[in-house]
Amino acid sequence: MNRAISQAVAPVCLMIAAAGCARAPLSPAALKPTAYGAAIVESSGGKQLAAASMTLAQPVVVQVNDDQGNGVASALVEFSGPAGVTFDPWAVLTDSSGQATTNVKLGEQGGRYRISARTLKKDQKNVDVTLEETALDYQQVLGRQLNQQYCSRCHDPESTPERVSNHDNLEVMPHEFSDGEALNQLSDADLQAIIGRGGPALNKSPLMPPYAYTLSKSEIQALISYIRMVSDPPYHAAGTVYAQK
Repeated sequence: MNRAISQAVAPVCLMIAAAGCARAPLSPAALKPTAYGAAIVESSGGKQLAAASMTLAQPVVVQVNDDQGNGVASALVEFSGPAGVTFDPWAVLTDSSGQATTNVKLGEQGGRYRISARTLKKDQKNVDVTLEETALDYQQVLGRQLNQQYCSRCHDPESTPERVSNHDNLEVMPHEFSDGEALNQLSDADLQAIIGRGGPALNKSPLMPPYAYTLSKSEIQALISYIRMVSDPPYHAAGTVYAQK
């Protein structure tokens, strides 16, 4: 009986193994470049936001150029990033316009992820380009949802098909949440006061209404966490010492 079970299971195991091999990514050795560039640049896909462990909404696209800035076809591009980040594909030959495209899935931890794409020059030396993507943890995802529901109409100057921006119509234009030059100067307590009690709480514009009766304390904290994560330049809390890399 055991022998019969083994004979029955063996073909299934072979099928699973074969399927796994069919899905395995190509190694760079299997991709044979026929051209080499002098530089590699970002085309699109940098500075995106996604929940941790999720794939970015837009693919990352880079372009390999020659000395004159023209796209180079059939050059090998390899993508890499921190532990937990995956690329589909992670190695690819550039298309006829010199571009290489990949889908990026971020790691399980919230934070900023630096990913890179590299290619070989004619002298066989690597040249690369670095992009930054942001993974939002659970609290920051909630903050982003609250921003879209209550804040973005005034704080985001860009209109979308779902929302018409009111940013440029206000007498005092609000800061974008990514405006680190301005918002990084405010403490979390300052932001909590402004969001909860409105602009006049810190002698700011009265056009900023109070949300203490609309949002809970935890929701206000989630919104602040989101603001800190999307800050450009990045926010560093006062009194915190950061190790040098």
